[in-house]
Amino acid sequence: MARSNSFWQRHKYKLNALVLLLPLWFLYQSLTPQFPPAWPAQQVGEFEIAPMPLNLEPPYAHHDEYVKDFMLMFSKGDIRTIRQGYVNIGPAALPLAQLQQSEEGILHGSRHGQHVHAIAPAHLSNTDKVWLTLQTWQGTTLTTSWRLPAELLH
Repeated sequence: MARSNSFWQRHKYKLNALVLLLPLWFLYQSLTPQFPPAWPAQQVGEFEIAPMPLNLEPPYAHHDEYVKDFMLMFSKGDIRTIRQGYVNIGPAALPLAQLQQSEEGILHGSRHGQHVHAIAPAHLSNTDKVWLTLQTWQGTTLTTSWRLPAELLH
């Protein structure tokens, strides 16, 4: 009885090799991320803060709210003096009482960088800004904003 020497029989092992090599490509991509440049740092109270979007994609839906991911780098000031911090995107900063009602928009991380899922509208416009609201343990509320760069406006 002769064996079939079909195309599939000759090349099925190449598909297996491809399946084994693809995880290496995805591992390389996850270990070498490409981030947009950080925005100019601003002084707010004792802190000097520079935000950096994690990508240039529009906001995405997360737990029934639209959010955009940022990393905030604190180059001056002791973050241990911050009681709570929030980031939102819009024409104005949201009141602290409203921000406290949800888990979205709250700063979390370490002294090396704070990550945030900034509360955002579904579509960004040129009138929107990124608003940072900080409250210290002494009760002082600090607010600052950054204009959205053109590459984020789709």
